Amino acid sequence: MRATTAIGETAGAPSDCWCCGMTQPSEAMVHLGNHPEVVLCLACAHFVHKEAWEIEDRARTGPGVRARGWLRRLRRGVVERGWHNSPVIGRAVRWLGKYVP
Repeated sequence: MRATTAIGETAGAPSDCWCCGMTQPSEAMVHLGNHPEVVLCLACAHFVHKEAWEIEDRARTGPGVRARGWLRRLRRGVVERGWHNSPVIGRAVRWLGKYVP
């Protein structure tokens, strides 16, 4: 049995991520509170969370903020060099990227 949402879509129907366009079942996506038509896949939702954390850190000071800033710069360097796609260290770098800011 399928339920109809407020905007007329059927729950469980495939939805497209508004960020990357990936199609997944609606219940596997993150829906934004007052805008249920806006959905993000889990990978994009994690990315948005990291971006929000970076914006919050701009108004803060301290050793934790400096450490997270250093890790963000390191991440940008890894991506610019394409190390995350390396057959030798790529898998480990991508795994580590999930757990650092």
